[in-house]
Amino acid sequence: MDHSTKQSGFTLIELLVVVAIIGILAAIAIPQFAAYRAKGYDARSASDCRNTATAEEAYYVSNSAYTTTLASLPGFVQSANVTVAIALVGTTGFTATCTSAKGTSGYSCVWSSAPAAGAANLVCA
Repeated sequence: MDHSTKQSGFTLIELLVVVAIIGILAAIAIPQFAAYRAKGYDARSASDCRNTATAEEAYYVSNSAYTTTLASLPGFVQSANVTVAIALVGTTGFTATCTSAKGTSGYSCVWSSAPAAGAANLVCA
């Protein structure tokens, strides 16, 4: 009887090469993922500013005045991790400033209801 058995499997070197490749790919992907996630939070800030402006105008139609109270804005739902601050500009306008603690450091969006001629209502930087 010939009991020669042929074993198959991966060698230690092959397994180490695969682990090294996975480690390299993870080292590249994780920082990119963090940057994409921060950009997502920045987009939430811009979206909340636009939604605040829409809700402010709806409030103005019903009350003939703007408000600084987020809870009184009809239909406005603030995103998680986004801070919204509203300031009145006289009796005829408002600005909304939106920032996210988890977004890009120093990034915020400002919506102005009465921007300078030719300027955009929403400015993010």
